Amino acid sequence: MKNVVITGCSSGIGYSAACTLHAKGYNVLATTRKVIDAKPLQDLGISCVNLDLNDSQSIIEAISYANDYFNGKIDVLFNNAAYGQPGAVEDLKRSVLREQFETNVFGTQELTNLVIAMMRKQGQGRIIYNSSILGIISLPYRGAYNASKYAIEGLADTLRLELFNTNIHISLIEPGPITSQFRANAFSKFQQHIDKKSSAHQHTYKGMEARLTKVGPAAPFTLPPEAVINKLLHAIESPRPKIRYYVTFPTYLLATLKRLLPHRCLDWVLRKVSDG
Repeated sequence: MKNVVITGCSSGIGYSAACTLHAKGYNVLATTRKVIDAKPLQDLGISCVNLDLNDSQSIIEAISYANDYFNGKIDVLFNNAAYGQPGAVEDLKRSVLREQFETNVFGTQELTNLVIAMMRKQGQGRIIYNSSILGIISLPYRGAYNASKYAIEGLADTLRLELFNTNIHISLIEPGPITSQFRANAFSKFQQHIDKKSSAHQHTYKGMEARLTKVGPAAPFTLPPEAVINKLLHAIESPRPKIRYYVTFPTYLLATLKRLLPHRCLDWVLRKVSDG
């Protein structure tokens, strides 16, 4: 079976992907940023390696480990690790934006480039980015995350053109709301980095905090991580993987509306969606 590296496996989509692919017989190497988060995976017999996408040395060491573990052959890289930094754009300090991009964009692409070099030598491979509906449309108070996912979309689209005829396939998965620890992690980043008391948006932040801390799904049409894994399996196994995989009704709807509606009408819809 294929050798697969999956980033961001502490919980949610990454954890589900690692467990599902391992159960199907794939040779999985799961990455976690915290060593302690690897134990539940290791208890299931899944091999793990520590990876901090903010640290180039950590990336180099993780790929070196993967190279040894898989005897120099990585068939699939699933770039899943990411987090969301909430907050109005005007409240985002330069350092906060940089931190968002270090993980979601710079570290992800640095890792990907190292894997591409391996895939070129072996003559094939699949690189799958877990993007977001927020890489297609923007919602207010998610500016840092919106921008990071737009950046990933741009890099993936460019790579696909540059790797034409190499037998290295590039795919994007674009989920809407998925059950995970994403909101809890986002709330932690909000508390850490946003000075809400001095913000012109402090009234709006009250509602945003309620959404981020709500128990259970906070948005309609929320699906479990398995909805993403179904698309991931197609991207791995299909002789002709898709360029983009939409997941959840909101992704299909908003992507369609972006193509059909005038910009101002779409803005109205996106404001209403965010208010909800």
